[in-house]
Amino acid sequence: MAQRYKNSIVLRMGISMGFIILLGFLTMLGSIFIEEKTQGHAAAVNQAGSLRMQSYRIATRLVYKSDINPETYWKLTNQLVQEFEDRLRSPRLIGIIPADPEHKLTRAYNRINQQWHKKIKPVLTVYVGLMAPDKTGLLPPHEVGDPLWVATQQNIRSRYVSIVDRFVGDIDILVRLLEEGTESNIRWLRAIQLNSLFLTLAAVFYTMYLVQAVVLPPLRDLLRFAQLARHGDFTVRVKHEQNDELGQLGSAFNGMADDLSKMYADLEKRVREKTADLERSNRSLELLYKTTRRLSDTHISPRMYEELLKDIEKVVGFGPGNICLAKSMGGEVFTLASSNLSGATVCSQDECLSCMNQQGTEIKEWRESDQTLRRVLSIPIRDQDEQHGILFIAIPEGTLLKVWQKQLLEAVADHIGAAISVAYRTTYNRRLALYEERGVIARELHDSLAQSLSYLKIQVSRLDMAIKQSSDTHAIQGVVQEIREGLSSAYRQLRELLTTFRLKVDGRGLLQALEDTVDEFKARSEIDIRLDCNLQGLQLSENQEIHVLQVIREALSNVIRHSGATSAQVTLTGGEDEPIRVSVVDNGRGIPASPERSRHYGLAIMDERVRSLNGILTIEPLPGCGTRVAFEFMAAKKGHEAIVDKVDSLEL
Repeated sequence: MAQRYKNSIVLRMGISMGFIILLGFLTMLGSIFIEEKTQGHAAAVNQAGSLRMQSYRIATRLVYKSDINPETYWKLTNQLVQEFEDRLRSPRLIGIIPADPEHKLTRAYNRINQQWHKKIKPVLTVYVGLMAPDKTGLLPPHEVGDPLWVATQQNIRSRYVSIVDRFVGDIDILVRLLEEGTESNIRWLRAIQLNSLFLTLAAVFYTMYLVQAVVLPPLRDLLRFAQLARHGDFTVRVKHEQNDELGQLGSAFNGMADDLSKMYADLEKRVREKTADLERSNRSLELLYKTTRRLSDTHISPRMYEELLKDIEKVVGFGPGNICLAKSMGGEVFTLASSNLSGATVCSQDECLSCMNQQGTEIKEWRESDQTLRRVLSIPIRDQDEQHGILFIAIPEGTLLKVWQKQLLEAVADHIGAAISVAYRTTYNRRLALYEERGVIARELHDSLAQSLSYLKIQVSRLDMAIKQSSDTHAIQGVVQEIREGLSSAYRQLRELLTTFRLKVDGRGLLQALEDTVDEFKARSEIDIRLDCNLQGLQLSENQEIHVLQVIREALSNVIRHSGATSAQVTLTGGEDEPIRVSVVDNGRGIPASPERSRHYGLAIMDERVRSLNGILTIEPLPGCGTRVAFEFMAAKKGHEAIVDKVDSLEL
């Protein structure tokens, strides 16, 4: 603690400034003391000098009488003596005489006082007494020319003159002593001021030295440090590390620079790590984007999977990799793609089979024939609960699998599983659509041409029997006519079937297909056909649109061929929560209450189509004239939702 205060700049500066202030205070105090001590010395010198002057005035008055009136002369002489007495006892003179009887100034004053009272004043008193008039008012003896009085007067004047010079000399001594005392005080005042001046200058120079040598260099060093630190340079250090305030501040700055340097280095490290994480995340996102884009292609080839494996190697930093798929769980396994340029696979078929039932990502360790350890990351390729295969990525020895690498590879494997599942479902849906289309064709052929051909076969048998059994030309002609009508009906049905098989609803929608159908039938007849479609923005599935369009076409075809109508109305109404209602109304002759359907295959087909829509077909005559064909059904889901629901119900 003592050493700390000894090296304290603030303490030294404070002592220096306090010393300067103390010197100023002492100088002022000494000046006040000397001034107080010198107070009255000038008046005392003047007073003592006036004693000397008064002594000579008395001597002059005694020696030179002149022609002054004797009474006036006496009064003036007596007045001079009294003035001398008053001046000798004046407070201006007595006030500065020290009380010490041994003081030389006191002795000089006492000597003058004694000489005045013992030598000078008695002589002057006698002389003044001689010069004074008597009580009768008579003149003094010298006025009447008394020789004795004259001799006495001369004797007194001679004595006074003989002692006045020595008396004045004593007064001069007193005056000199007074002057010496005053000069001594002035010299003391000068010495005090000079010493204070030199000490003050010394303190000022010492303070300037402290500022120049102890304060300014560390401050410049600290300022340089602050400027460099402001620009991010934390390698600079403060050189001044003394055991003083600025040294402690410099040590604190150096410590702060060390801390800031560590913090800055840590921040730079964290920024680099975050930058690396962002770059890695960017590469991962780019890989996932490329994976999604490639797997979204309908034509997925092994070459595409090989490129995907190479991209995985670039991002995760190790490989090669294999994609192995199983035709059935526990059955045959085959390698879909590999990124190993040498042609060797990462895993064998037995190893693939052993991994097909694993639930999560695992690191497999297999021994080679040469006893070397082979580490492989095994990731199941699955979609929901169904596993399609395994993604194998070789891990070099000494490589530590990181969390982000595992998560990225699992995400890629999920994308691959989803793509394979979509490919399987697409293939199955295409096959299912093909089967359905073949079933529809078979049903249409069975319900139309097959029945027409069966009917013609029966008619041919009748014709053959009629020719063999009878020669009735009229009967034979009747059978031939029926055969001709049957052939015409079969031909017409064939054309309608061809039209049906070629019919499709393109991207323009059901409304445009209905408008085209109405225009087609209006061109084929002179019937005024109007269309009113108000489905409130509801979109039907493709299958529903085809069935609705075919039923309406068949109904319009019957209107043209059989009704004899002049106008017809096609109406479609319904919403999302309401059933779809379809009706075709004409103003023709009307359909019989129980029409014979032996040859009306179109009605049977219409009924079959409506039942496939989960609806009921109604064909009824209207009061007065005309026929009404109507049915209703609920709209099914459209697009991928219907496909997903349909696929989920299947056991692939």
